[in-house]
Amino acid sequence: MSQAPILRVIDIHKSYRMTKTTMLPVLKGITFEVAVGEIIAIVGPSGVGKSTLLHLIGMLDRPTQGKVEIDGIMVYDADDAKLALMRNKTAGFVFQAHHLMPEFSALENVMMPGLIAGRRKDDLQSEAEALLREVGVSERAHHRPNELSGGEQQRIAVARALINHPRLLLADEPSGNLDATTAEALHALLWRLSRDHQQTLIIVTHNRELAERADRILDLYDGRIKQIVHNSK
Repeated sequence: MSQAPILRVIDIHKSYRMTKTTMLPVLKGITFEVAVGEIIAIVGPSGVGKSTLLHLIGMLDRPTQGKVEIDGIMVYDADDAKLALMRNKTAGFVFQAHHLMPEFSALENVMMPGLIAGRRKDDLQSEAEALLREVGVSERAHHRPNELSGGEQQRIAVARALINHPRLLLADEPSGNLDATTAEALHALLWRLSRDHQQTLIIVTHNRELAERADRILDLYDGRIKQIVHNSK
């Protein structure tokens, strides 16, 4: 028997209020499923709703209409406090801007989501050190962000996203601020981590070549799925 999808997005709509009487529709009925360990690339023109969709999957915002189900749980049935707990444990985020806290070391930045989740500091430190080794920046553990290159900062952001063993790793143009060589190294890292850990990865990208490495491409246009492309292995 096939494994149940880790993620179901069901008729998601999202509109933003522009004035007292007008709304701007961004997503207009998105439905799809994602299997455990699958890599999905979300592509489409700027302003089509790619990041909005990723934010709704990651519980950073609530839909105007529709449902998101993760591991069989309808996440938006929860109140804001429970939703924040689910987000912390279920989704790991890597954004174009790394959002590392400048006053903390790389190691402390990686540990932070675990500390927020109430995990034991000793266990967390050992795991954070292991993750920094896995992403190739263990020697930078005690450096602060301003002492690191852009590529090193993004690798640390990836380690931070993984510290709570999230079911979903969500990346929004993670290499957008990096040069081509560093970007390629980051992409290879994300793919390797996903395959090695059977980590479900959903990545928003303008890079068609990168998207073609994913298992499937969700091509958005005008707030809807224009097509879903299954890439050959």
